[in-house]
Amino acid sequence: MAVARCPGWTQELVRRRPNLTEESAKTMKIKSLVLVACLALASSAFAAADGAAVFKAKCAMCHGADGSASTGMGKSMGLKPLSSPEVQKMSDADLTALVSNGKGKMPAYKGKLSDDEINAVVKYVKTLK
Repeated sequence: MAVARCPGWTQELVRRRPNLTEESAKTMKIKSLVLVACLALASSAFAAADGAAVFKAKCAMCHGADGSASTGMGKSMGLKPLSSPEVQKMSDADLTALVSNGKGKMPAYKGKLSDDEINAVVKYVKTLK
């Protein structure tokens, strides 16, 4: 009997659905694993998109939508482009502290943004190369 060779939940699936072959059950298992992997990747992409949304709402007015600091406010304060080597070489911890505690005229966002939002913004800034 082919069912005896099926490991784990594949065997149970074939037992419950007599019209399902062992091969179909294995294909179903593979498709399920691929779906889970795609959902995991999509959630990480969503986190990056979330960082972009927070950046746009809270940071772009000074740093510019592209992080170039080419806004009137960015120019008047002498901000460096976020794509500059000086900014990009900063560690995630340093950037997180900067966003959380502020610096100069930049306000502190601790208490205004969640830790997850701050981390998402830091990850987004690292993409501005």
